[in-house]
Amino acid sequence: MNYTILGDSDCPLVQIDLADGEKVMIERGAMAYSCDVAIEGKLNTNKSGIGGLLSAIGRSLTSGESVFITEATGQRDGSFIGIAPAIPGKIVCLDVGAGHQYNLNTSAFLACDEGVSYEMKSQDIGKALFAGTGGLFIMETTGNGQLLVSAFGDILELEVRDDQPLTVDNEHVVAWDAGLDYELSIASGTFGFTTGEGIVNNFHGNGKVLIQTRNLRSLADAVRVFIPSQSSNR
Repeated sequence: MNYTILGDSDCPLVQIDLADGEKVMIERGAMAYSCDVAIEGKLNTNKSGIGGLLSAIGRSLTSGESVFITEATGQRDGSFIGIAPAIPGKIVCLDVGAGHQYNLNTSAFLACDEGVSYEMKSQDIGKALFAGTGGLFIMETTGNGQLLVSAFGDILELEVRDDQPLTVDNEHVVAWDAGLDYELSIASGTFGFTTGEGIVNNFHGNGKVLIQTRNLRSLADAVRVFIPSQSSNR
């Protein structure tokens, strides 16, 4: 995938250059501009028919991702498309392959080339009950190629080792090596009431975790107090 990240580090977008007939999958609604590119909405699943529709709806209900995804196809050599994530923050490219796959948190996916796809992997019931995002499922990449992910704020890469487990607030997790073991737990107290923290991911093994430096839920909570309620407008 031939791409260029444009704009500043706070609010970037990605321009992807496409050859004639070359396809990329992009997050629904992410297109900012295009030149000689055909776009088509597809069900967000590898299955077809009514089974594919039910699968896409189920994924949307359990993971928060869209029922649909956009397929962009170059109509000639030199075609291009610009895509932008919904929230401001950094964009990075992950190389995936047979020996290196990733799990993605909700809303991290931005685009991938034809060689990459992702599927839903069910979590055990303990993780599902605690998960603030992702619900009963997480997204795991398959195939070989390049994957673009986006974050709120900057993206940092943290290392996990056998002798150095890592605890990360669930709202800050973007992606992690699929080979890592993890469990979800309460940070402290009763759902973190004593510290202000909530659900955390505890990672074990050897690999890396990508985190975002900002927390969208915390921003929403901070802004909410300044939004007039309906009762105050009466």
